[in-house]
Amino acid sequence: MIKTPLCDLLNIEFPILQGGMAWISDAQLAAAVSNAGGLGIISSMNADENWLRNEIHKAKSLTDKPFGVNVMLMNPHVDKIAQVLIDEQVPVVTTGAGNPGKFMKLWIEAGIKVIPVVPSTGLARFSERAGATAVIAEGGESGGHVGEMSTMPLIPQVCDAVSIPVIAAGGIGDGRGIAAALMLGAVGVQLGTRFLVAHETNIHENYKDKIIKAKDIDTTLSGRSLGHPVRSLKTTFSKDFIKAENDPTTPPEVLEEYGRGALRIAAQEGDSLKGCFMAGQIAGMIKKKQSVKEIILTLAEETETVLKGGTQWVK
Repeated sequence: MIKTPLCDLLNIEFPILQGGMAWISDAQLAAAVSNAGGLGIISSMNADENWLRNEIHKAKSLTDKPFGVNVMLMNPHVDKIAQVLIDEQVPVVTTGAGNPGKFMKLWIEAGIKVIPVVPSTGLARFSERAGATAVIAEGGESGGHVGEMSTMPLIPQVCDAVSIPVIAAGGIGDGRGIAAALMLGAVGVQLGTRFLVAHETNIHENYKDKIIKAKDIDTTLSGRSLGHPVRSLKTTFSKDFIKAENDPTTPPEVLEEYGRGALRIAAQEGDSLKGCFMAGQIAGMIKKKQSVKEIILTLAEETETVLKGGTQWVK
């Protein structure tokens, strides 16, 4: 069994968090991950407080284990979302797309462990000063909205920059990746793409099939010109978006509108013409659909194999 200080900190069996993926990380997936010994996370995305409260109640009905909520700080309902987390006594909150400073004191006073997702040492230090329990250092190999730094150089620099625990994310898909993250100084990992193919993940089967068929070079970055790059699978949508983005006559607002709702279309409808299938670079490593429990146990066994055998990898 893999055990690190993160397990005791979050009261979980394995140091594995499931990423808060919009339109994907719902109560069912979060509860399944928590029941399997990791920390499941519900994505609040752009939803309102009533939707989130219902998802939290649903998760509580499916598991008696700790779970968390990811708060997208640009959510127009974020003030009410922040209060729901306190009212519902959510044990862990991860944050992204903004500065959580406004809510940190309230959440901490309510006993919530706050773990911001950070792409740099500067934001990691800021989070520590604000009272964060830990940080998730996420490299640009991950799916969805990404930063500029890669995971391998980011993790040790963040570990050196702060005294709070560091969780690694981005480009981690098997036990070798988890072992590498631990060797770099992290106390655990957050995985997103690996859980896309879980039986409990409520996305269109086309999405899961695309992940399984993906090769190592089948993701691409778009949206750099808008200030928030996105990593997704190469599809008709992504190719058309990049073509429009590279055309200097395309206004930014046209690009924004073109991409609006594209992840929802991919997740719910599986439409590659209009949908954006966000995925990390480890998509090419995923070869089959599994239950959440199978995924987590496989990851744990692989990690133990690597840590016990050094550089020897047993398939």
